[in-house]
Amino acid sequence: MEDFRAAAVQMNAPLGEVEANLERIERYARQAAAEGAELVCFPELSVSGHWCAGEVWDISEEVPGGPSCWRLERLADELGCFLSVGIAEREASIAYNTQMVIGPQGFLGKQRKLHMSADEYFHFRMGASVNVIDIGLCRLGIGICYDTVFPETARIAAIKGAEVYLAPHAARCGQWCDEDEKQRQKVSAVKSNARMTFRSRAHDNGMYVIYCNQAGPAGPDTNHCGGILFVSPSGEVIAESSTDLIEDEMVVCDLDAEAFNVRRRARCFNLQTRRPEIYGDISRPTD
Repeated sequence: MEDFRAAAVQMNAPLGEVEANLERIERYARQAAAEGAELVCFPELSVSGHWCAGEVWDISEEVPGGPSCWRLERLADELGCFLSVGIAEREASIAYNTQMVIGPQGFLGKQRKLHMSADEYFHFRMGASVNVIDIGLCRLGIGICYDTVFPETARIAAIKGAEVYLAPHAARCGQWCDEDEKQRQKVSAVKSNARMTFRSRAHDNGMYVIYCNQAGPAGPDTNHCGGILFVSPSGEVIAESSTDLIEDEMVVCDLDAEAFNVRRRARCFNLQTRRPEIYGDISRPTD
């Protein structure tokens, strides 16, 4: 891993408004690059919008090779940075909830969501592997929203060499409300839960975690309340979103390679002392 600057964006991605969502992604990517960011992280389904209805199939695209992927490849090349962006992916007759990673040299890889929450199951198929994507600056693992509830996914990414773990979300927060105080309560509750989860994932696996959530009403009964966290390999929050309302925001943070190295060199760090031969029960189905 190298020292580098990353940006994370919480943004609204309304239902099926691909052009508007891409314009918002481009605007934030340009702003992030102007501030020196080399990696820009966007939420789950930030291109397509997050919802669970028949339109998922209609709006899904090939990854790579689809029009949104081509557009983002040109943008990454122009800006000289890496983009992590969520999209509804179409392969043959199947739709996947996918996070793709694109750099100046083009498409680098993707992670398909592994665990479907609630009604997502009826519109997306599940991915089948935990992937690690080498972007040169670091090796990226990705857990998409509900995937991060399962500690096994982050652990497998770490075992496969991930140094930075991206956690793009479109976590829903119930009914939309226009009252500021109720918005603050929702934002606070979601960020509190995310802080607990991602401090644990970072500390247990000795890797940086970057969490970003969609923010705003995205479709019928589909509302998100945002949130950004950067967590160090020792489990400390080093940067986070400042707004306490449900609105767009970008946070830029410097990631220090030495902090990663110090954590991994620590005496008795668990990745060095783990005993996989006695962990077989973890892969058994529950009764």
